[in-house]
Amino acid sequence: MAIVWSNEYSVGVPLIDQQHQELFRRINSLLDACNQGQGKEKVAEILNFLEEYVKVHFSSEEEFMIKYAYPEYLAHRNQHQHFVENFMNLKRKFEEEGAGISLVVTTNKVVVDWLRNHILLTDTKLGPFLKGRIKE
Repeated sequence: MAIVWSNEYSVGVPLIDQQHQELFRRINSLLDACNQGQGKEKVAEILNFLEEYVKVHFSSEEEFMIKYAYPEYLAHRNQHQHFVENFMNLKRKFEEEGAGISLVVTTNKVVVDWLRNHILLTDTKLGPFLKGRIKE
């Protein structure tokens, strides 16, 4: 199931919104590659990109939180760390089982559902806090 960007996901901070949109695009390309039975190399390439991009994105958010003394920083960072652990388990599953329907189901659970919930429940609190403070 594709993850579609809409305004409800916007946190109002351009850099964070742009990064979220790129994550949506790449996650969709991962799901498409799995659904179309594309080669292991293509799926591995997308997973590797996502692994690195998630680190960049989380780092951006966390730098903002530290710089502007966001009161929920530790809880937010813990969510990021939990996601990274789950994502690494997803990568291991791919390496063991390859790309297929099982990976699609797991990706939807581990990546898509988590990202939607994290943005809607956590990042939408961060956005208004940062919006008046960041000079982008």
